[in-house]
Amino acid sequence: MERHLSVRATLLTSVALSWLGLTISALAVPLLNDPDGFEGFAWGSILSDREQFVKIEESGRLQAYELNGLSPSLGVTPVDSLRFTTFEKKLGRVTVRYTGKERHEEILNYLESRYGPLDRTPGQIAVGSVKVYSWHGMYTEVTLRFEAGLERGIIFFESRTLPEKLLDGTSTTAF
Repeated sequence: MERHLSVRATLLTSVALSWLGLTISALAVPLLNDPDGFEGFAWGSILSDREQFVKIEESGRLQAYELNGLSPSLGVTPVDSLRFTTFEKKLGRVTVRYTGKERHEEILNYLESRYGPLDRTPGQIAVGSVKVYSWHGMYTEVTLRFEAGLERGIIFFESRTLPEKLLDGTSTTAF
């Protein structure tokens, strides 16, 4: 009887660990054609010298910029906001906020066309009303979080090579 319980416990542990491994690997897919930046702006770029940006916030080593006089969009899809964050004056993160289920589908299609297809197997991406999609490249990480009930999304395009991004204290899942 004791041996039977031990074998059963080992089997259950193995199944749980293999499920956890599948879940973790399904959360992110390799980023195809890593752009080493965002929409033509390389990570580490200095934005303060460019006329198309206006500084909207400064907090020590961090500065936030928006596009000067332009309506924010991702590809051809209008978004609520597009914020460029620099760390010690070097571009390290772009945050996109948007609302609406239709807009979410357009943005998701755009991201998959640029960065690679997601694993759409049911249960692989998320369970419940919050969906998280992620692409990881050598230089760039893209994370999209969509709350279906509120129909709002946030996307982080981040440099994986600027160490300052790890020290900014900003939650990567906060709205």
